[in-house]
Amino acid sequence: MSSAASGWLMTSLDSSPFIVAMVQVATSLPMFLLAIPAGALSDIVDRRKFLLAGELFIMASSVVFAVLVSRHLITPTSLLLLTFIVSVGSAMTAPPWQAVVTLLVPKVDLPPAIALNSAGVNVSRAVGPALGGVVASAFGIAAPFWFDAFSNAGVIWGLLGWRPPARERGRLPPERFGSAIRAGLRHARYNPHLTATLVRAAGFFLFASAYWALLPLVARQQVDSGPALYGVLLGAIGAGAVGGAFTLPRLRVRLGADGLLALGTAGTAVATVVFGLSRNSWVTLVASVVAGAAWIASLSVLNISAQVALPEWVRGRGLAVFVTVFFGSLSLGSVVWGEVGSLAGVTAALLVAAAGGVVAIPLTWRWKLQTGESVDFSPSLHWSAPITTHEIEEDRGPVLVTVEYHIDPKNRAAFVRALWRASQERRRDGAYQWELFEDPSTDGRFIETFLTDSWLEHLRSHERVTKSDRIQEQIVWRFQVDGQPPKTTHLLAVRSEE
Repeated sequence: MSSAASGWLMTSLDSSPFIVAMVQVATSLPMFLLAIPAGALSDIVDRRKFLLAGELFIMASSVVFAVLVSRHLITPTSLLLLTFIVSVGSAMTAPPWQAVVTLLVPKVDLPPAIALNSAGVNVSRAVGPALGGVVASAFGIAAPFWFDAFSNAGVIWGLLGWRPPARERGRLPPERFGSAIRAGLRHARYNPHLTATLVRAAGFFLFASAYWALLPLVARQQVDSGPALYGVLLGAIGAGAVGGAFTLPRLRVRLGADGLLALGTAGTAVATVVFGLSRNSWVTLVASVVAGAAWIASLSVLNISAQVALPEWVRGRGLAVFVTVFFGSLSLGSVVWGEVGSLAGVTAALLVAAAGGVVAIPLTWRWKLQTGESVDFSPSLHWSAPITTHEIEEDRGPVLVTVEYHIDPKNRAAFVRALWRASQERRRDGAYQWELFEDPSTDGRFIETFLTDSWLEHLRSHERVTKSDRIQEQIVWRFQVDGQPPKTTHLLAVRSEE
């Protein structure tokens, strides 16, 4: 209801396509800016308490928003500012909301659970905007904002009654905020399953953002109607998403994850073309239903792909990176298509966006989705703790790890390829500046080296190694001429003041 009212209110305050599109930017930009810090916090603190604090912030800022609209004190600038502030709360709670899904269902039930969760969101999208348009027409534009201000009471009540399973307490202290962000970004960079998902997400959301940003102008200028129709169009998108959710299991089996995203992208392009050309409310309504079904197909498959690509220790941060790409693409796309709409017209902007979405399908096809489903991300814990002669300060570092290999020179090429794949695991788990050195005086002798930030981070990396990582390590170890694990040393940097 609030989203529909905000978009429509802006068209009455300033009908410039660029300014109207900025409502979508104000909604999605906080997700881009804050999702990663929020993801780091969600991996460190109690997620339930974090969510409660975030929902209370959203309620308080929404009340302020409603008061200003009711007293006719809202301007285009304050509308964008308050939309941004409310979205800050949503940005902070988005990663922990994503992360708690795996606490509610086992991994085997994750795909249908995510689809069901998306269907629940889109039930509100189907009912809320349509109801928002009707309420705004009957009781004034401020009414939807008041409903939104107190709707979080139900969410807060649900969180108060929920008791999540207790987290396993590790023997190491919680991560610090800064190091948690660095570790999360490093993991995302070297996680190929997540990287593929991010590329495909950017290719979809950048162009799908066009109709979300410009739909208020389609309703007001092209179809020449009022807020009730705009609410109905948003409701039709939500209804299409709900209906599409019921077909997702069959389509996923028949088309696979990549085929389903391609279908969703093509459906979005068709709907965007119709939005650009239509001057009839019924045709626009049908396009909205198609857009909703395509949206839920694409969003669901991308969300599942991100969820199954991550181990538990970095789940909040990894999903935060996904949310950042998601809303960053929406923000950038909204700015671009709003500017194109101002220069060339709404119709031209929507047609160009539709063409771009179709071109993105073959360009991003080589990045495959949901490849993490077959990976065992459970902790292996096969690395024993380093043996030390004295107690070491946790923040001392960096730590240099060396691993010495002796292989048959005939296997050199295969060994280097296998170790390169294992190096990605080192980086995902916290290492940096990885190198492989070859001894020119002894054939088959290699030294692998990598650094971690501190002694504590080095100990954490031992706990992060997954069972899938262990399999890759064993492949490397098989090249050893004696069949034994390679010799490993752990060296601490010495500072001049010491």
